[in-house]
Amino acid sequence: MRLRRPEGEELPLLSELCLRSKAVWGYDPAFLDACRVELTIRVEELECTSLCVAEQDNALVGVAQISVDGAAADLQKLFVEPKAIGLGVGSALFAWAVLTARDLGARCMTIDADPGAVGFYKKMGAVERGAAPSGSIPGRMLPRLQIEL
Repeated sequence: MRLRRPEGEELPLLSELCLRSKAVWGYDPAFLDACRVELTIRVEELECTSLCVAEQDNALVGVAQISVDGAAADLQKLFVEPKAIGLGVGSALFAWAVLTARDLGARCMTIDADPGAVGFYKKMGAVERGAAPSGSIPGRMLPRLQIEL
C-alpha cells in the first residue's frame, strides 16, 4: 500500500469512494444522497486542507482529509473502500492524519464520527467528548471524539 497526495482528476473517484464506504453502515439511498455534498471533495480543498489517498495495486482504496487551525486539527474525512476494510488501510490513513496534524502544529484532533466508526477511532486512541451536529442531516447528532497529539 502506498500513501500519497491525490491528483485533481481523482477527486470525483474519491468522492464516490466516500459514499461507498459510508454505505457499509446500512444507510438507505436517500440518506446517502443527503450526505453527497458533505462527502464530495472539491478541487479547492487541495489547497486549504491536507489530503492523502491510499493506493494498492494501482487502485484507490482510501482517503483521509484534515484541516488544521493553530493547535486544533479536524479529521474531516477518513473513508476506506469497502473491500479493503480490515486490511490496515484505515489505520495507515489515521496514522498519516495524526502525524500530519502534529507536523502542522496541532496538539489535538477532533473527529465527528459516524456512530459505526466510533469503535475504530477508540482503538486508535481517541476518546469521546460529546456530540456534534451532522453537516448533512438536520437534527442528527454525531459522536465527537478527540485525540491528543
